[in-house]
Amino acid sequence: MIAHIWYPLSIRIRLLGRGLAEFLRELRGHPSALIGGFIVLLYLAAALFAPYLAPHDPEVGDPRASLTPPAWSAGGNPAYPLGTDFQGRDILSRIIFGSRVSLGVGVVTVAISAFVGTALGCVAGYYRGWIDGVLSRLADLLLAWPFLIFAIGVMAFLGPGLSNLIAALTFKSWVEFFRLSRGEMLAEKTKEYVDAARVVGQPDLIIIVSEILPNIVHSILVLATLRMGYMIIMEASLSFLGLGVPPHIPAWGSMVNQGRDFLFVAPWISTLPGLAILVLVLSINLFGEGLRDILDPRLKIE
Repeated sequence: MIAHIWYPLSIRIRLLGRGLAEFLRELRGHPSALIGGFIVLLYLAAALFAPYLAPHDPEVGDPRASLTPPAWSAGGNPAYPLGTDFQGRDILSRIIFGSRVSLGVGVVTVAISAFVGTALGCVAGYYRGWIDGVLSRLADLLLAWPFLIFAIGVMAFLGPGLSNLIAALTFKSWVEFFRLSRGEMLAEKTKEYVDAARVVGQPDLIIIVSEILPNIVHSILVLATLRMGYMIIMEASLSFLGLGVPPHIPAWGSMVNQGRDFLFVAPWISTLPGLAILVLVLSINLFGEGLRDILDPRLKIE
């Protein structure tokens, strides 16, 4: 019995290793995706090791160092490489800790949305009937609302907070995964390998999870990568409006908002967090485009 279980498991691990090696080989052929992935890894490392990388406490400032310009500017202080804000808080430390909020919200929101949307899309596409009708109409109803306006309304109802922010973004973002997985399921369930699985008596759940899902997971993975950048922008937008995380928590959107009153006196307060958002989202999109080229078999056929 142990040998019977271990044999297919060892085969799967071996195939996974070969697939990873093949993916890395093809990734080297996409320089923009490789650069984007490397930059995203740097952001992830900064978020994970923020307490060790940040030179100062991001929430505590020194009034004597208020509005200190970056170190390369006249009047700059090497102790504050990117300058300080109006409360004397170190901009570099706040940007580093702000990456935790942006990446955390992006990863958690996309993970929940992908799981819920894919599960509902697979069920709707496989069984059709009234289940498909109800879920599809609900998805159409949510799509009729602009994302930012919908999220603002939900946050106004729930109130600021990290968990409320994730809930507000997830409440609508599952729709894209639902539509994608439903469409893929409709196309895959009519193919011969699904008919063969039904003939040998496999239950519907096994067919969906073991037979069809592995053939559509590449599309879901690419969508998840691209949607992560969008979720980071939505989080920054809500934080900019004061509807995201609490004010005492460093977040890039709230940092941009706090620097508006000092835009002509201390432009680095708003500009540098804005550049952090720009570089991260651009890198995620570059990596996602490369991932699409590598994982989508239809593009390889073309």
